[in-house]
Amino acid sequence: MGKLILVRHGKSFWNIKNIFTGWTDIDLAPEGIVEARLAGEIIRSQNIAIDICFSSYLKRAIRTATIILENADMMHIDVLKSWKLNERNYGAWQGRNKDEVRKDVGEDLFWAIRRGYSTPPPSLSVDDERHPKFDRRYQNLSIGDLPIGESLEQTKQRAVQYYFEAIVPELVKGKTVLVSAHGNSIRALIGHIENMAPKEYPKVEVLTGVLNVFEFDNAMKLKDKYALTQDSLVAI
Repeated sequence: MGKLILVRHGKSFWNIKNIFTGWTDIDLAPEGIVEARLAGEIIRSQNIAIDICFSSYLKRAIRTATIILENADMMHIDVLKSWKLNERNYGAWQGRNKDEVRKDVGEDLFWAIRRGYSTPPPSLSVDDERHPKFDRRYQNLSIGDLPIGESLEQTKQRAVQYYFEAIVPELVKGKTVLVSAHGNSIRALIGHIENMAPKEYPKVEVLTGVLNVFEFDNAMKLKDKYALTQDSLVAI
């Protein structure tokens, strides 16, 4: 049966500055480019043949996918993009330094939102320039579908929906699928695949540039999981 490779995009400029990014379209930092190149080299060294790739609408994930496929010598592979794989929308926290937000709202609320499951951040107003309705990427979506501040639970709903809509059908065909996305959309997918309880989701660490591999049997039951690194296969 199929093999699923989930990779969080390489470090972005706002990752390095410790800023909440969410749906803000920030590019990869030089460090993130190196991480993506290494991931591609690992795929090539392991002789893994990617059949199809999925990405979000955000350039840091798209560029990571492109760099991985280039360095794996598989630039012919189709890359399908969906907003449902976007990072969690951090609402009014987007663009703010995480340490400053923590000081403003206090430790309890900060961690309930950042690492909780069902607590969303403060929402964007409809007139806020950060609202997705002002971004041409989402012009074909109804305003009711556009998130303005999501909990991890809400992020999971759209990411898992897309997983069944587009990704699972490829896995059922026995394909090897690469997904280049974001910390929270990947955390949501991992939690679903591993059938985690809600309280377990926030504990899932998703490191930038790491190739998280999931192998399934003929009934789409998880039979193996591991991380691909430069030196070895590491259990996850």
